[in-house]
Amino acid sequence: MKRHGLVVLLALVALATAGQTPARREFDGAAALRHVERLVAIGPRPAGSPEGAKARAYIEAELRAAGVETRVMPFDATTPQGRLPMANVIGILPGKRADVIMIAGHYDTKWFPNLRFVGANDGGSSTALLLQLARELAKAPRELTYWITFFDGEEARGEWSSTDSLYGSRHLAAELTRTARLPRAMIVVDMIGDRDLGIRRELLSTAWLTDIVWETARRLGYGRHFRDDILPVEDDHAPFLKAGVPATLLIDFDYPPWHTADDTLDKVSAKSLAVVGEVVREALPAVEQALLKGTGGKRP
Repeated sequence: MKRHGLVVLLALVALATAGQTPARREFDGAAALRHVERLVAIGPRPAGSPEGAKARAYIEAELRAAGVETRVMPFDATTPQGRLPMANVIGILPGKRADVIMIAGHYDTKWFPNLRFVGANDGGSSTALLLQLARELAKAPRELTYWITFFDGEEARGEWSSTDSLYGSRHLAAELTRTARLPRAMIVVDMIGDRDLGIRRELLSTAWLTDIVWETARRLGYGRHFRDDILPVEDDHAPFLKAGVPATLLIDFDYPPWHTADDTLDKVSAKSLAVVGEVVREALPAVEQALLKGTGGKRP
């Protein structure tokens, strides 16, 4: 009788839970914001500077503390101010397959000769989000391999041009092209910590990949933060698009403190970091499926 009662109880529990969706996991925006705080405490972090090296050391330490295999890829860049040492950092999360999805952003801040620019949002928010994303994805199962990539030298040393900008992403895209190791797809985040979060579809980004991200945002109830109007922005996805990699850029470019001394910690929101972090994390399985089924992955 007791055994029969237990069987009935288990059957009732199974019926009650049938069809329920798994509990939703929110992205830890507060933890991401703490990373922004620590980066801002370093001060301005332009590529090639001692402070940039300190930011890089912080990224390495946090990735390794999360159990993530970490590679530092140094290179020298020719800039209007001469040759500067730079380095990209990649956190590798192995999957069942070697094919790579890259999730990337830049960690440098723009150099100004007469301005203390700490880049809380522009450089800080992308770095912080990627660090927290790496931690949250580290122990999760995945079909494809993820590269959490931190680019150095996204910012121009002077005026933005094809040769004075995107140093880290241009270098890595060229190297991966040379070694035939380009990723299958790429998501770039930049300036996604704005308290008034409004991300527009980026004009040059790959449509099917952007659609997956926007559909994920709507499914999670964040549609108001992912707008349907279009804005062209050249960013770290551009060299990979040119190399034939499907790529999309998530950026909130409507940010008044951009490249001013007012881009400070108080302008960055844990909630905005949580929104973008959750959307990117939850979009990745759909990106994997699109690539594996052949419904995505077409060249732009």
